[in-house]
Amino acid sequence: MRSPAPETLRHRALLVDLDGVIRHWRMVRDEAIETAHGLPPGGLRRAAFAPGLVGPAITGRVSDETWRSNIAASLERAHGAPNAATAVAAWSAHPGEVDEAALAIVRACAASLRVVLVTNATSRLGADLQTLGLAGLFHAVVNSSEVGVAKPAARIFQVALDRAGVPAAQALFVDDTEANVLAASALGITSHRFTGDEALRSFLRGHGLA
Repeated sequence: MRSPAPETLRHRALLVDLDGVIRHWRMVRDEAIETAHGLPPGGLRRAAFAPGLVGPAITGRVSDETWRSNIAASLERAHGAPNAATAVAAWSAHPGEVDEAALAIVRACAASLRVVLVTNATSRLGADLQTLGLAGLFHAVVNSSEVGVAKPAARIFQVALDRAGVPAAQALFVDDTEANVLAASALGITSHRFTGDEALRSFLRGHGLA
């Protein structure tokens, strides 16, 4: 019987992003909330992900609740929206949607690799994973708001490697953000920018998986 190729044996861990890979958000839902509350299209996300607001939330300097309160305050200042808090509450009520195809791919990898979630997230991550039915999927979870540093900083990748128990050369990484992929690659982690499920399967197949 032919021995497995060296590349097949080399990788022992899969580090994977959450948002944009396993979980997705519907823009149409945001637009409906914005229309109902008199906010401009894209206003919710522009406020929420402004660096001055999201940065402290994903590095643990403020709680998820404080972040969302700050979003409402920002919207009220920028747009004179007295019901901004109601809009943010509606926006916050949904935990996102699981990409079932991507989830199946990751589940298959969990049989042979240590799968570690590496995500820039707020203090709400644990609750969201429970709601989405993802809490038991990962061997470890690296949440930027708990680590105190966010991707693409090298430190968060090192924490993930430590929790996976592997050196960089034995890890694969999947993320939808180019800066994060480049940062992981610079550390010697074989990395793939997620653009869709088929491309992810092809990447993993190229390394003896999926």
